[in-house]
Amino acid sequence: MHIIKLIFKNAFRHKLRTFLTILGITIAILSFGLLRTVISAWYAGVEASSATRLVSRNSISLVFSLPISYKDKIRQIEGVKIVSYGNWFGGIYIDEKNFFANYAVDPKTYFELYPEIILSPEQKDAFVRDRKAFVAGRKLIAKYGWKIGDTITLKGTIFPGNWDFVLRGIYKGRDQTVDETAFIFHWEYLNEALKKTAPLRTDQVGFYMIGVTKPSLAASVAADIDKTFKNSLAETLTETEKAFQLGFISMTEAIVIAIQLVSFVVIFIIMAVMANTMAMTARERIGEYAIFKTMGFGGWHIAGLIFGESLFITMIGCIIGIVLTFPAAKAFGTELSTYFPIFIVEDKTICLDILASFTVALVAAIFPTWRAIKIRIADGLRRIG
Repeated sequence: MHIIKLIFKNAFRHKLRTFLTILGITIAILSFGLLRTVISAWYAGVEASSATRLVSRNSISLVFSLPISYKDKIRQIEGVKIVSYGNWFGGIYIDEKNFFANYAVDPKTYFELYPEIILSPEQKDAFVRDRKAFVAGRKLIAKYGWKIGDTITLKGTIFPGNWDFVLRGIYKGRDQTVDETAFIFHWEYLNEALKKTAPLRTDQVGFYMIGVTKPSLAASVAADIDKTFKNSLAETLTETEKAFQLGFISMTEAIVIAIQLVSFVVIFIIMAVMANTMAMTARERIGEYAIFKTMGFGGWHIAGLIFGESLFITMIGCIIGIVLTFPAAKAFGTELSTYFPIFIVEDKTICLDILASFTVALVAAIFPTWRAIKIRIADGLRRIG
């Protein structure tokens, strides 16, 4: 108990230095937490992927389409439970800066395949009945202030023209890992319109979403699908939903690695700052440690004082940094919702914050402790005054 009281008093003996050190640690932990949250947001789609869902696309590239007739053939493959399909629309709302995911799907099979998207039965029925209808996530609705019954116009990029949609439903995610910023409408509405403006592009889908009966069949079902359409005019590449999501992330892998490196550089910098603080503290108290030795206190007692002080200062900064991470992440998440629809501070990030703080505290105290223990009593007493 007396040691804890002594650690507390020693930590605040030089108040300005302690305050600045805690401030530096707080900023470092806050920065580290936000950077790790960005990385988590980057992989959010991968983490939310289901082991029972596959995605099948054109083997050449995602920009090439597949015939709608493939649907029935895929459904007949053993192990396939449900088949849905869709097209990435790429529409713009008013201005190009208003970017959000928007795509055409088959509403009946889509909601069955993605049970994590929660829509009330009334709104789901209204959406299914109205071919011009669309549903959107509640975050997207809140951002633009749309209301049920509003007519929203998107300017097509992949499919040119102005496209009118009527809001019939607002969905929410089953949990916080579900994207609530998407704009979903009828594939039939898109297909019927293309019959008038671009007949050659009709009855084509951008991708198939396939539910399998159990995860262990995913690999064999994917192989069977690709084998079915081998040597056809539009061969397929079928992979798990997780692998499909990782394919997009691999395009920006260099950015992710850079962010990871920066997050660890922040920790190394604050480690140097903390080590400097503890070195100064130990140098000032060499005489006191010598007196402790003359009173019979061993090296473990001195090590406990130095490590305890280092840990105490570091953990104060860590706790403040973690507390500030949540409002900061909420603010950043609102601003970056266009690019990171899921921007939440995960438990894993908090654990990394604490682990990084412990590492900083321990490493920063190693050299001052070694120096204080090794110095001879006579040499230490000469430094008094």
